[in-house]
Amino acid sequence: MEPIYATEVREIGPEVAEFLEEGYLILFQTGSPAELAEMAVLHEVDHMRPEPPEPGDVLSIGESRFRITAVGTKAWQNVREIGHAVFVFNGAQEPEMPGQICLEEGGTENLAGSLRPGVRLEIKAGVEAPVG
Repeated sequence: MEPIYATEVREIGPEVAEFLEEGYLILFQTGSPAELAEMAVLHEVDHMRPEPPEPGDVLSIGESRFRITAVGTKAWQNVREIGHAVFVFNGAQEPEMPGQICLEEGGTENLAGSLRPGVRLEIKAGVEAPVG
């Protein structure tokens, strides 16, 4: 099954681990301003469908999987137009901000170590069981 979204990590900003500790993973498209790149994973999109993901769909980051719990009203527009995503690992059913994509809580402890250039991030329809 073709993914809803597929992208490849190019660079990891020096502040990404700190944001992950707080439950946030921020993506910006390669070529973003340096001040944004410091806190973000820079990526190159391989595939993106026009329709946004839905609660129940699954974000895969390397071998880790996280179920989406909510998608903000502006989140997919940001992804499509400027390559920017804010993933929040809080389990919320309603995003605090319109640009957030909320995921099940927890499981980010090992992500900082596994995020590196070449790792793929994919969102697929909710067919896979999360393995956190």
